[in-house]
Amino acid sequence: MTLQQHPTLRHPPSLAVTPAVVAHRGASGYLPEHTLAAYRAAIDLGADDIELDLVSTLDGVLLARHEQELSLTTDVAEHPELADRRTTKVVNGREATGWFADDLTLDEVRRLSARERLPELRPGSAAHDGLHPVPTFDEVLTMLAEESAARGRSIGVLVELKDAAWSAARGLSLEQPLVDDLRRHGLDHARSRVSVMSLESAVLRSLAPVLRVPLIQLLDAPVGPAGLAEIERYADGIGARHNLVVRDVAGTMVASPLVRDAHREWLTVHVWTLRAEAAYLPAPYRGQEAHGDLAGYASLLLDLGVDGLITDHPDLVLAARDRDVAPRRGS
Repeated sequence: MTLQQHPTLRHPPSLAVTPAVVAHRGASGYLPEHTLAAYRAAIDLGADDIELDLVSTLDGVLLARHEQELSLTTDVAEHPELADRRTTKVVNGREATGWFADDLTLDEVRRLSARERLPELRPGSAAHDGLHPVPTFDEVLTMLAEESAARGRSIGVLVELKDAAWSAARGLSLEQPLVDDLRRHGLDHARSRVSVMSLESAVLRSLAPVLRVPLIQLLDAPVGPAGLAEIERYADGIGARHNLVVRDVAGTMVASPLVRDAHREWLTVHVWTLRAEAAYLPAPYRGQEAHGDLAGYASLLLDLGVDGLITDHPDLVLAARDRDVAPRRGS
């Protein structure tokens, strides 16, 4: 099957009524990231959506992993039968050594178990090392359908395609398997609660005439009104690093015009990635403990009008969202 344009494609309206709390790689502050257990934990905590990243195996199956190299988040290094697959590659200008998803078949990936990326920072999560397999995108979509039915609420998913151009150069398209998986699950429509994200504008441009679901351009550098107007030509929203929305200037939080300018183009604004650990928070929210005031920082971002908060700790951000949004609804 090849990517084909849909002749009656219409993207849905962009702006959400209620700011969404999105569980980054699942409840990854509490369990190893990108596991079905972490996704289910996020749903248990009340997350509106989960966020996941996709890479490809050698045989073209989409896996839920943040990067191509697998040794940071799996036990691949402990499998002697895969020792000869260890190699060094340059992915988008960055050299990495280890075991890469695109060198392993799905059957080989099935042998692996997930592990915590930050064991010293998150020992509670690291206690679950070795207990959970690496899921495919198809398995995640099946789980989401089951959880949505069981809980009587629709659970959304934000899907990030990782290193799409790099994979394509190796003969492994991410776009086509994505389209195939979404259509097999009946999710290629405007009400499916699926959004597709990428840092690479080219992959979003290629999907814009193909998929009915919203597309989100991820940003890790500032962009002005002209850039946002160009993004609006092919995408429905932006996903911005949180310090592009507001940043710490000598102890004072100073907002940028990004949210206002994006909304003028009818683009949604999600921010990433909010973490409770003090090291990841702006100085005014760090405090003296290991965990800072994530809820306070989330409240600030909500006050600035963001449409979604992508976080490792969805329970803390949900508490802030529900506390802050309720008075507005009553006004």
